Amino acid sequence: MRATFGLDEPPQTRRPQELIVIGAGVVGMATALTLSDRGHRVTLIDAAEGPGLGTSFANGAQLSYAYTDAFASLSTVAQLPRLLMGLDPAFRLTPSLDPDLLRWGIAFLRNASAGRFRRNTLAGMMLAIESRAALDRLTQRHGIEFARSTPGKLILYRSAKSFAAAERVAAMKAEHGAKQSLIDASQAVAIEPALGAIRPEIAGAVFDRGEEVGDPYRFCNGARAALAAHGQSASWFRTDIAAIEPDARRPAIVARDGRRFAADRILLCSGTGSLALARSFGVRLPIVPMKGYSITAAPGDAAPTVSITDAANRVVFARLGNRMRIAGLADLAQRDAAVDPRRLATLIASARAALPEAASYDAIESSWAGLRPMTPDSLPIMRSIAPGVIANTGHGALGWTYAAGSAARVTALIDRED
Repeated sequence: MRATFGLDEPPQTRRPQELIVIGAGVVGMATALTLSDRGHRVTLIDAAEGPGLGTSFANGAQLSYAYTDAFASLSTVAQLPRLLMGLDPAFRLTPSLDPDLLRWGIAFLRNASAGRFRRNTLAGMMLAIESRAALDRLTQRHGIEFARSTPGKLILYRSAKSFAAAERVAAMKAEHGAKQSLIDASQAVAIEPALGAIRPEIAGAVFDRGEEVGDPYRFCNGARAALAAHGQSASWFRTDIAAIEPDARRPAIVARDGRRFAADRILLCSGTGSLALARSFGVRLPIVPMKGYSITAAPGDAAPTVSITDAANRVVFARLGNRMRIAGLADLAQRDAAVDPRRLATLIASARAALPEAASYDAIESSWAGLRPMTPDSLPIMRSIAPGVIANTGHGALGWTYAAGSAARVTALIDRED
């Protein structure tokens, strides 16, 4: 008979280890809490003042378990001339002769074949499915509240060509268990009446009633409280790391103020910050920052309750209780996380064009920008990268979706190495 365990009684590892988790975003917090649940002693380190203050602070908030389409594809390659000339307002590429960016671009093109797009998209979907179950366990075991709900999601297409491509991808996913519905404009409006104003522009849509939303910042803080309740973890914020010292027996990190922290294993979960830290011990991770923006505002007169992804305008809408979170834009190789007022204006204009009355656009409560760590295949790096150092980074635009699943995978990796 197979052993089972309750949500309040996770199985304990055979040998508890002392572990350092670098990064307190959704990936780092999910990783730290999952490791703690297995009985490990965790030290959490981040340069910010608290958890979830970087890329996790105000991202798009969608938990996309089926919409895991890899960025590298034949359709993206076909759009490259237009994208490189800056003809798509939602996309910007910062020109650079950086060798790392050039290597990333070559790897990206290799991953754009039909076969690799299929492999990467399905691998992402499998990780997302694992992640939903892992997030369920963390949420229920620790009572974490982060405005999680299951409104379902509509992905809108505004041309027959783009909708036909979406049909092919949906059919591929259906072979592996995805339950997405292909619907016309009338059906989309019946599901979400707020789309009535743009009904003539909708060529078709993909609907998945199981897609979720949740506030990543609130999750990070809930996970911090759960870690504190365990009583076997420590958190060091406002700690800037200068270097990592790999070692199979006792790796360590050196802070810029001279402090040194050693452990049995170090887990690198710091998104784009992982690049410099990996370089400190001679490893070059295949990650390029992709800057995105969001706004948060009160719902408008025709605010959707279902999550919306407007594929043509590259903008997403997620309702978090009594607030609308609207996110979009993709500025590749942009390393400055500050809000650019011109790009923010582009996002607002795109959102107005997509859903004119979704939010109170003239009374935006907060705006944000963050750097998403993109890999050439759109899949996170979850493996040992040096003696005693394990990476859990490179989650791209789906870091919130993949966080709990990737945390479970690297925890299993540590237990196998035990």
